Amino acid sequence: MSAQHALWHPFADMGAVDGDRMVITRGEGSYVWDDAGRRYFDATASLWYANFGHGRPEITEAVSRQLGELDSWNLFGYNANRPAIELADRVAALAPEPGSKVFFGSGGGDVIDTAVKLARAYFAQTGRPEKVHVIGRAQGYHGTHGFGTAVGGIPANAAGVGPQPPEFSHVAYDDAAALEAEIQRVGAAHVAAFFCEPVIGAGGVLLPPEGYLEEVAAICRRHEVLFVADCVIAAWGRLGTWFGIDRWPVRPDLITTAKGITGGTIPLGALVVSPEVASPFFTGAPGAPIFRHGPTYAGHPVACAAGLATLDIYERDGLIPRGRELEKPLADAVSGVSGHPLVTEVRAGLGFLAAVELTAEVLDADPGAPVKLQRACRDEGVIVRNLGRGVAVSPPLVAAEPELDILATALPKALDRLAAQV
Repeated sequence: MSAQHALWHPFADMGAVDGDRMVITRGEGSYVWDDAGRRYFDATASLWYANFGHGRPEITEAVSRQLGELDSWNLFGYNANRPAIELADRVAALAPEPGSKVFFGSGGGDVIDTAVKLARAYFAQTGRPEKVHVIGRAQGYHGTHGFGTAVGGIPANAAGVGPQPPEFSHVAYDDAAALEAEIQRVGAAHVAAFFCEPVIGAGGVLLPPEGYLEEVAAICRRHEVLFVADCVIAAWGRLGTWFGIDRWPVRPDLITTAKGITGGTIPLGALVVSPEVASPFFTGAPGAPIFRHGPTYAGHPVACAAGLATLDIYERDGLIPRGRELEKPLADAVSGVSGHPLVTEVRAGLGFLAAVELTAEVLDADPGAPVKLQRACRDEGVIVRNLGRGVAVSPPLVAAEPELDILATALPKALDRLAAQV
């Protein structure tokens, strides 16, 4: 059957989507409206990124002003623009490692691929070109670019697109000893980097065991493997700190960020690079190595102007700590369904995100149950995201506790709706 429209949605069954699109036409604060005029509580911050909600005039003004001054300019070679310089300096000043550098991209996928290439380039420039192997975690999600697909640990995302690069492998997401064993199997002399989300997001909101992050960071340090903290979701207040990983006493070599760096208003990503990893490329000596990499829109002045306005909002409104302040109210809001017969687990209590996982019996009976639960929540006026074996929530940081009551009321009703269908 021919499609009604040409638009192809990411991660979508287009046969099911066609004729059933939810077309969002406007947003304000923690709410969005569809083309029928119905209001929804945006319990997903769109796609983990609308951290300060929707409809911020500060962003509109900053973008409009920048468009009137300089609408575009690149960063290749000696080229620069003022917003990119200023935003890089501000992001670097917030980084765990003083003296860090910032490499921009157009989003999270860009900076993941940048991180893989830079990790390998760093070792090539320090006399260890054989260190190219990259280790990811089961259920880890690192975007859908080439290297991001390979380092990600969700098998379905790599299925049907041909073989993945051989220099990638995966370990259990919750077992530091498994990382140690994999480094020994491959040989530390060949391993360049380990990619780790502080809290696995798209893989199901999987929280790290106590002490896990400290232990894997120490393992990486001991074997001279770069520890890459993928904070595309975790950063900018989602876990209650600037980068998410800085909630733990670890020092990553690379930090990938995107999403909340502009509140999702304009695509932008930023790779934060420790001084040690950056140093071979910043010698200033004649013939110094060049990192031959860069997306066309890296450091786009309009995107960076939005990023600068975003940091102003976070600082002025005190939004960054709210990811930690609201983690218990959110856990309380979703915990009410922990005893529902369709639910096997509720994961919450670390940052402003949570997941509800359905039972194996439900999923065996209907593999499409998570999508149906998402739709049932939508019918109750709340937007959640179907993820693997259930649904996830990550409301805007501006959400008030009474708005979490809307979620607490909608979830059990939606589950009851699902029970009637399964």
